[in-house]
Amino acid sequence: QVQLVESGGGSVQVGGSLRLSCAASGRAFSGYAMGWFRQVPGKEREFVAGFSRTGGYTYYQESVKGRFTISRDNANYAMYLQMNSLKSEDTALYYCAAGAGVITSSLRRPSAYGYWGQGTQVTVSS
Repeated sequence: QVQLVESGGGSVQVGGSLRLSCAASGRAFSGYAMGWFRQVPGKEREFVAGFSRTGGYTYYQESVKGRFTISRDNANYAMYLQMNSLKSEDTALYYCAAGAGVITSSLRRPSAYGYWGQGTQVTVSS
């Protein structure tokens, strides 16, 4: 069992920055595909950024490339999402997710992940 806890959300103005953290406990952190997803009311949860199982590859949603950076610290069972140049459309509830056996072609699908945090709200206002 893997428990995930997100933190670091908040309210910022357009153009600002936030750093989200995901603390993992339970089973070994390494060897799991890890990802950040976000969701706004009335819409489906969408992939933001993620790591392959090996941690050697990172993937981003097109709209956040160049603005968001995902990183992980296997030794401390943590994952981060540095968000810069935030836009109003980045406003959402952000989730950390972990999945065992997630293949690359499924990395962007919420259904591929078996473990989720409770979410942290990010609000970007002008």
